[in-house]
Amino acid sequence: MPHTAHIRSHRKPRNRSASTIAMRAGVAGGVLSLAAAGASASANAAEPVTQTLELPTLTADLSAQVAQSADATQQAAANYQLQAERDAAAAKAAKQAKSDLAEAKKKAEARKKAAAEAARKAAAERASRSTVRTTLSTTAHAGSSTSTGSSTATGSAAAIVSFVKAQIGDTYISGGTGPNTWDCSGLVQAAFKQVGISLPRVSQDQSTAGTQVSLSNLQPGDILYWGSAGSAYHVAVYVGDGMFVGAQNPSTGVVEKPLSYDPPTGAVRVL
Repeated sequence: MPHTAHIRSHRKPRNRSASTIAMRAGVAGGVLSLAAAGASASANAAEPVTQTLELPTLTADLSAQVAQSADATQQAAANYQLQAERDAAAAKAAKQAKSDLAEAKKKAEARKKAAAEAARKAAAERASRSTVRTTLSTTAHAGSSTSTGSSTATGSAAAIVSFVKAQIGDTYISGGTGPNTWDCSGLVQAAFKQVGISLPRVSQDQSTAGTQVSLSNLQPGDILYWGSAGSAYHVAVYVGDGMFVGAQNPSTGVVEKPLSYDPPTGAVRVL
């Protein structure tokens, strides 16, 4: 064993100050921190970073504005729909009015034509009656037996003439058949019934009940008619001397009048 083995070392112990220890600790800490940071960075690099964006919360004023805007949009849509409905109704009304106007014009034109035709027929009828009136007036005043036939009633004709004259002054009533109220055909039918002759009830049929005769060759007891044969609207009895007796209308009743008062269209002879 060396001779110095049990000799204590004469080296002085190192005097380590607190600052030196602290510095070494800091360095060690810094190294550890860097290592930790590196490890953390590696871990973060391995996992994707997710960012969460937090939307701002609607305030009460903003909510009210949104609601008001929605109401305004809804009201505008309702207004557009209402206007569309009104426009459609107006278009329909205009179309109907146009159709009604066309129909009214068509009817007015038809009425105008009908009135013109009626006026033409009335004028022609007046002209015809005027001609007949002139002829009858001339023959009545002449009193010629050759132009107006016999003016003296005999036999059955006398009985018919006597009966109708007896009813002069009676009342005219449509549908009347006596004994004190008559219409035109009711009086004629009753007169011929006195001599056993049955006539049809109405003027249209009475105007074709016998033989057609000329108005210039009348005899007492002949049936006078107004209108066309088969569609006459009035009848009376010729009583001679250019006179007739008939139930004329509600205002006159049964009267005796000259042929010129209301010239008949034709005559038939039953006797």
